Amino acid sequence: MDLFTQYKFLSGLRFGPQGDVAFLAAQADVGENTYRKDLWLQPREGEAFPLTTDGKTGGFLWDGPHTLLFQSGRDPEQKKCLEAGEEYTAFYRLDTRGGEARKAFDVPLSASLVDKVQEGVYLLSVQWDLRFSKAYALKGSAKEQLLQEKREEQDYQVLDELPFYFNGAGYINKQRTALFLYEEATGKLTRVTRETFSTGSVHLHPDGKQLLFTGQSYTTKRKHKTGAYVYDLETGKTRELLKPRTYDLYDALWWGEKILLLGTDGKRYGLNENVQFYTLDPATGEVALLAPYEDALGSSVGSDCRLGGGQEWLVEDGKLYFTATIRNASQVFCLEESGDIRPVYTQEGSVDCLDVQGDTLCFVGMQEGKLQEIYSWDTTTRTRVQRTHLNEAVLAGRYVAAPEKLPYENEGIDLDGWVLRPKDFDPQKTYPAILDIHGGPKTVYGEVFYHEMQFWASRGYFVFFTNPRGGDGRGNEFADLKGKYGTIDYSDLMTFTDRVLEKYPQIDPEHLYVTGGSYGGFMTNWIVGHTHRFRAAATQRSITNWVSFGLISDIGETFGRDQMGLGAKDTVWNSVEKLWLHSPLQYLDKCTTPTLVLHSDQDYRCPLTEGYQMYGALQQLGVETRMIIFHGENHELSRSGKPRHRIRRLQEITQWFENHAK
Repeated sequence: MDLFTQYKFLSGLRFGPQGDVAFLAAQADVGENTYRKDLWLQPREGEAFPLTTDGKTGGFLWDGPHTLLFQSGRDPEQKKCLEAGEEYTAFYRLDTRGGEARKAFDVPLSASLVDKVQEGVYLLSVQWDLRFSKAYALKGSAKEQLLQEKREEQDYQVLDELPFYFNGAGYINKQRTALFLYEEATGKLTRVTRETFSTGSVHLHPDGKQLLFTGQSYTTKRKHKTGAYVYDLETGKTRELLKPRTYDLYDALWWGEKILLLGTDGKRYGLNENVQFYTLDPATGEVALLAPYEDALGSSVGSDCRLGGGQEWLVEDGKLYFTATIRNASQVFCLEESGDIRPVYTQEGSVDCLDVQGDTLCFVGMQEGKLQEIYSWDTTTRTRVQRTHLNEAVLAGRYVAAPEKLPYENEGIDLDGWVLRPKDFDPQKTYPAILDIHGGPKTVYGEVFYHEMQFWASRGYFVFFTNPRGGDGRGNEFADLKGKYGTIDYSDLMTFTDRVLEKYPQIDPEHLYVTGGSYGGFMTNWIVGHTHRFRAAATQRSITNWVSFGLISDIGETFGRDQMGLGAKDTVWNSVEKLWLHSPLQYLDKCTTPTLVLHSDQDYRCPLTEGYQMYGALQQLGVETRMIIFHGENHELSRSGKPRHRIRRLQEITQWFENHAK
């Protein structure tokens, strides 16, 4: 159950000037109930090794051929400042050829590294509090007065913006993401973005003279679609290139004399419409479609064995290298200046983050059923080399069930599913089975390692999972579930369950169990209100009621309206009948399935009240139920929750199923 505490989670991979690769590796610390994260180096030749060992390393960048600049929580001054209510971030330098890390500088803000602008000048991303972050520029009594006000306000949460909280970030009322330039020699901080502006992506021009960034300014209500802007480093002036409210921008990148926009106007498929590739002429503001694209940009292949991210696309030598989710795998493609798109790396599994240098693609990935490792792919010879072996020992000698693909058809559509056989499988015996439903819904299951599934297989369960309609990897039309929740997706899941039982007669149909989180939790709630075929269920971080969800989720106003297929002028008040039609709560009076409810009190994506409604309804109806609330956790509990909480979560689900096996 706690084997995941021995896994190393890799992220943030970046090539250095000499071809070495730096990356971050995290590992659970059960004693401290947290994750230790350190900076590692994978040299061009030889084995990877750690550069830091204190477990307090944050983001980094290459500061020279053999030098890394990184954020660290090791500075004792940090604790003192934070206790006084001041903001503080320390950065250290380290020579990759040897020696101890030395403090480079600190800034009186909550900052992270973005890029090196020139020698001794760095671009920082700052979490800016409109009320209190300005304390850094004050002195004496003025500063102390503001900090005292900040301390007094800790007992209150005033809301006057929307969204007012965000999953994983907490309350974001009056919070913005700002850009600052920092000059190391003088300690000077120069603000790039205006006070109320919240930044999305940012990129330094190759000539080092301009910054291209996305985002929007707002004072009360943040809109979904953002604009694009350029900041001149010599004049200090900002120019708007693309007005907000037109495109949902994933990114804006320098593209020769033009700008490449990764975005969508959402006119065909709404909020979940896949990105297309546009060019923006900075002189005229003209936007033109460069390459229509129906597949999904980035990797949405799920797993509970990752922690941290990294770049999923970048411009190198005039080309855009990017990951895309194709069917059930994340792969790498290249967009040429002409608009042509060609495949670069198309194996099964996942590519979690990448970098490119010359003819070499380097990536963190989950390949051939393994945990994360770093791989190199020679784009000329088309050969792959596994560059690290950090996770091989932990699985050595252990049972790892290979996913057996089970394609099936429903309503004329071919679909993908998989089955894991239980440990020590005997075809003459019968076994219980668990249907595991993915979140999203616009994500996918793939042929990658999933800790919870492997744990259940090792305890004698068949585990089966599928990618129903509404998921990613098969274009916009397949993913379009607007106004259809609980209909075609439910049909796909039940059809797959039937197919699994036909294919594997060793599964006892009287001992089927179902679980899932987020959208998977919604579907679990839906299933127990529509069928009695499952012996017990465990619903995690779920949606129970679309009416309440639309008013309290951090994405409720946009996501709820869009996914329920409401029109631009529709609201909760004139659409209650439609929202209630797709709400699992409506059908729970039909439920007889013993149901475990798991939720986190800081889950702002599917807020805790959704779990309360599920639990309260089942209690009132006399259905056996139990609810576990995880304090201090958010929507990511199963993937990045505190180690002891993740152990308890898996323990609760497993015991619930086993207690109902009798």
